[in-house]
Amino acid sequence: MKKLIFSTVFALASFSFSITAQNKPSTEVEKVTIDLNTVKNDKVMVTITPPTITTSDIVYHIPKTVPGTYSADNYGKYIADFKAFGKNGKELSTSKTDDNSWKISNAKSLTKITYWVNDTYDSESGKGYGKDDIFSPSGTNILDGENFVVNNHGFVGYFEGKTEINFNLTVLHPAKLFGATSLIDMDKSDTVDNFVVSRYFDLTDNPIMYAKPDYETFTVDGMEILFSVYSPNGTHTAKELLPDLEKTMRAQKAFLGPINTNKRYTVLLYLSDMQKNDAKGFGALEHHTSTTVVFPEVMPADALGEQLKDVVSHEFFHTVTPLSIHSKEIQYFDYANPKMSKHLWMYEGVTEYFANLFQVNQGLIDADEFYQRMVGKITNASTLNDTMPFTEMSANVLVPPYKDQYLNVYEKGALIGMCIDIIIREKSNGERGILDLMKKLSKEYGVSKPFNDDELFGKITELTYPEVGEFLTTYVSGKTPIPYDVYFAKVGVNKDKVQIPMNPFLKDESTPFITINPNTKEIVIIPGSDLNNFMNNLGIKGGDVIVAINDKPYNLDSVYDMIMQSQNWKTDDPISVKIKRDGKEQTINGKVKLSFKEEEGYKFTDTSKEKLNAAWLKG
Repeated sequence: MKKLIFSTVFALASFSFSITAQNKPSTEVEKVTIDLNTVKNDKVMVTITPPTITTSDIVYHIPKTVPGTYSADNYGKYIADFKAFGKNGKELSTSKTDDNSWKISNAKSLTKITYWVNDTYDSESGKGYGKDDIFSPSGTNILDGENFVVNNHGFVGYFEGKTEINFNLTVLHPAKLFGATSLIDMDKSDTVDNFVVSRYFDLTDNPIMYAKPDYETFTVDGMEILFSVYSPNGTHTAKELLPDLEKTMRAQKAFLGPINTNKRYTVLLYLSDMQKNDAKGFGALEHHTSTTVVFPEVMPADALGEQLKDVVSHEFFHTVTPLSIHSKEIQYFDYANPKMSKHLWMYEGVTEYFANLFQVNQGLIDADEFYQRMVGKITNASTLNDTMPFTEMSANVLVPPYKDQYLNVYEKGALIGMCIDIIIREKSNGERGILDLMKKLSKEYGVSKPFNDDELFGKITELTYPEVGEFLTTYVSGKTPIPYDVYFAKVGVNKDKVQIPMNPFLKDESTPFITINPNTKEIVIIPGSDLNNFMNNLGIKGGDVIVAINDKPYNLDSVYDMIMQSQNWKTDDPISVKIKRDGKEQTINGKVKLSFKEEEGYKFTDTSKEKLNAAWLKG
């Protein structure tokens, strides 16, 4: 899963995963019907036809949590009017035993269960994504006749002890809505979709998004990729955003090589209308053959493309771990009382490291930007508990004080991956790295063979070097902070001053050069202050009104769009700025000149390590 926190200029930060087990095929089946045609009070009805029940009582569960979310979300809170019926149509006695469970009496005669499902998007905090909200990419949306985000764990439950049986899901939906998913529709009707899976996990692992058809497909090395977009105001389209996504996924496949063998992958992009009661938990949740992404619709296309590159790449790399490499806690996931693995450093940390490393490896970013991203992670990790053993935090991540340290899986977790990569590169003279380790682990275990949590470090040491085992014991299961400078130095990278470009409209992270005229909504350069290189070079003055940039008009309603667009400007890019000065409009044509601030960072300075550095970043 990857959670994102957007500030004034929408900064990024977070995660996801899932797993498939293979057991002896079951002849039992739970049949499910979700009726999206009939929406009442923002709820839809679900009808369950049970398998044969041989006990006098049975418990029906909706998940408390699902793989990849690391939080107790209690999806049963969104279930209403739960009813069970016997063979004669008579209602059976039921009792709710906790937020997510219903006990059904006289269960041998059970023929049907019905209940209404409310969505989670409408209930998210009005002040932004809150700690008690369900993370939007793992949540649900019900917008009558327009959009349905069907994360199946929010709609469909299971009978106790019966997660390994077949599930037959039928979805009734308006003909104008297309259901995008990696599941195979067995019914070719325009209004009925039917999906059959062999276990409950496979149902929850495959989200479906129903919306007016707006999708694109492409194929990469035998993998068919479906990209579906819901943009409530028509601001963005799949065709517009496809180039960034396709470029990213082609680069990822090139980086991974044969380690990923998926034949089908789906990216579901839900764009939230921030003006309405809508999703606010931005980021993504990964599944075995798909990723669900939620972003604000107001983001401009280029900024959205950049976020897709970072977020989708993180989720796609989860197909390596924990999808192919995972512990028994994940393989046999307990939806009602989850038990967590010790190895979030690998599931999330190595995944996040790959999401950055592949970009420099495939030429999407340069080495200096990669170093600065790692510096940012060191800075972020320093604000968290650097002496809390990572394995201890992972195993207890659902409860305080450990859950408060969760975000460190994307910071220190990625740095752990980097250090292991550097150790392996150094010991193998650049021939192997952590990707080689993950390939070996994938071959050793794979989708259906989990490892024992306590045995992983030994197996990694066996496949690599004693120094890797020592690192894991000291810095991952131990309390010792990692000396990052030591590991950077092994590949010729040392502390140095670096120049960081400043946003053209911001003096610093919190002080703008611009303000808004509340009467006209115009964007005005604040008078009486020293301006930066960007404005001085173009001759922009205090009191000028920004009317348009590169022929795109801006005002109060689009000021964040302007700031976010400017994040992507490079020195000497051609630019056209229309301003209004003393009531008269004029257009200024020129080139972008940015201001820079000097910060402590890292640079490649030791040329004696040039070969090893190249193997690390480009090998």
